[in-house]
Amino acid sequence: MKIMQAIGGAGHGGAETFFVYLAGAFKRADFEQLVAMRSNMTRREQLREQGIDPLELKFGGTFDFFTKPKLQRLADDFRPDIYMSWMSRASNMIPSGNFPKVARLGGYYNLKYYKKCDHLVGNTEDICQYLIRSGWPAEKTHYIPNFVKWEETAPIDRATLDTPDDATVLLALGRLHQNKAFDIALKVLAKQKNSYLWIGGAGNLLEELKSLAKELNVEKRVRFLGWRTDKESLFAAADICLYPSRIEPFGNVTLDAWASGTPIIAAASAGPAAYITHEVNGLLSPVDDPETMSSHVQQLIDNVELRHSLIEKGKEEYNNKFTEQAAISNWNALFSSILHH
Repeated sequence: MKIMQAIGGAGHGGAETFFVYLAGAFKRADFEQLVAMRSNMTRREQLREQGIDPLELKFGGTFDFFTKPKLQRLADDFRPDIYMSWMSRASNMIPSGNFPKVARLGGYYNLKYYKKCDHLVGNTEDICQYLIRSGWPAEKTHYIPNFVKWEETAPIDRATLDTPDDATVLLALGRLHQNKAFDIALKVLAKQKNSYLWIGGAGNLLEELKSLAKELNVEKRVRFLGWRTDKESLFAAADICLYPSRIEPFGNVTLDAWASGTPIIAAASAGPAAYITHEVNGLLSPVDDPETMSSHVQQLIDNVELRHSLIEKGKEEYNNKFTEQAAISNWNALFSSILHH
């Protein structure tokens, strides 16, 4: 199977992270790949560690006259069995050729950017329903959820993050964006007296969140870690995963928490609410409700039995549906179906 993949995203987001995961999974499944992406040092190194040497292109705006013809030449030379694009920018630059063109969507995007595609893959059933409601043919709409390849790692030394050993550590990961609701996480922290909050992520809200931390008088108990590539070590050292996103179509953090054996408390945005069953494999709070989320934190601190039960059921859910092996089986089935249709 020859797969050509292209992604034009510049930031550190869920799609870019999962792109690296899936490219690595395809490599381990012995797919022959050509990977084109926008320049990013972190992603480049992550891909190279998995034996993939990406081609870096500008993927610019209106005045980028280079990327599109370069993609066409690459596709002409490589002759992929499947061409796979990620997000709107790369999907709008799909080269012509006698190969099926598949786009993977992790959100509710405008379909005007996907006119060159033959098939669309949503990572949640709700996204697939949105695509069909928007006029995309049902027979060319496919559901394949995300996965996480988890490797157990020693916990990070709390002392390196100036965090006491006896504190309850709340871990929150994601872009520092309004949708991720880290302001709610800070308000939860303000209601907890012996908890520390680690926020792993980068974005343009950093200074605003630091100001809010001061206003709430929690700045001494919050650690802004920046973008991290050692999430396994962070999860191993944390006590609770806090996931307060206002808008979250899927949410890889749910899988991270399940795989790592960390109990998760999430806001009931679309993705977490679709996969987490309250008091079975996690706890759900209403969106923008720090009071309820804080009460759930206290519930997990006080109830050891519930904590262990959530961990056990979360791991069970992950192992049954969201491993790399399950994902490769799903993608293989889709590609075979498309190629032999």
